[in-house]
Amino acid sequence: MNKKVNTLFFIIGATLFNILITVLFFLLLLVVYARFIMPGLPEGAQAWAFPMIFIASIAASFAIYRFALKLLLKKIEMEKYFDPIISSKRRRP
Repeated sequence: MNKKVNTLFFIIGATLFNILITVLFFLLLLVVYARFIMPGLPEGAQAWAFPMIFIASIAASFAIYRFALKLLLKKIEMEKYFDPIISSKRRRP
C-alpha cells in the first residue's frame, strides 16, 4: 500500500474510533444518570440531562482520542507511513 491509501485508512479508522468512543461514553453516562442521579432530581432539572450527557460524552471522547493519538504518534513515524492531508503548492527553499 502507498502513503495515500494508508492516510485514507487512518482517517477512516480514527473517525470510527472517535464515533465508537463517543457512543460508548454516551451510553455509559446515560446509564449512570438513569440509575443513580435521575431519581433524586426534580422534574425540571431532569430535562437538562440529555444535552449535558451528550456534551460530556463528546468532551470525554475528544480527550481519549487526543490521548490515543499522542500514544500513536510516539510509536510510529507519521511522515514515513502517511501522506500529508493538506500539502503546500509552493516549493520551500
